[in-house]
Amino acid sequence: MRSITVRRLGRLVPAVLTVLVAVSMPAAAHAARCADRNRSPDELSAAAVRTATLCLVNAKRRAHDLRPLRHATKLIRSARRHSHDMVRHDYFAHNSRSGATFRTRIARTGWMRGRKNWVIGENLAWGGGSRSTPRATVAAWMHSPAHRRNILHGRFRVVGIGVAHGVPVSGGGAGATYTTDFGS
Repeated sequence: MRSITVRRLGRLVPAVLTVLVAVSMPAAAHAARCADRNRSPDELSAAAVRTATLCLVNAKRRAHDLRPLRHATKLIRSARRHSHDMVRHDYFAHNSRSGATFRTRIARTGWMRGRKNWVIGENLAWGGGSRSTPRATVAAWMHSPAHRRNILHGRFRVVGIGVAHGVPVSGGGAGATYTTDFGS
């Protein structure tokens, strides 16, 4: 599911897509950052999963002449908390159990404070076994038109990727649950 919001001087308006020039990364550095793309999140630290996922997302953006995204600490906090909450409480949705939207969750981190204009979006995913890897997750998002639009949205500059070990369904076994919060 995809939701994008732009706030201008206190009111919500539709987002406008913009294409920008890509910043290239040397091939050796790119390969090193994406090294863990096929490994299960159970084998990696949270930082390694975030790095591999971001590397793969940025490769897709580069292929479409878009700027790479950078990690944003407050967005990481929002995404990580939501992934853990979904696993802990057996649900899978953009809205939390209390009804808080991803906009509310991001706002609580302070990320929007002081910004006159912003655009946000969110992608969710979960999978077990080989479907829990960063590579499988990004591939699934790219095959979904709504998730793909978020990854290739030209106004996004930063991202928070949160990955929790486990799946958001009772008895679902081992796996990983991803939340990716995008911002302009």
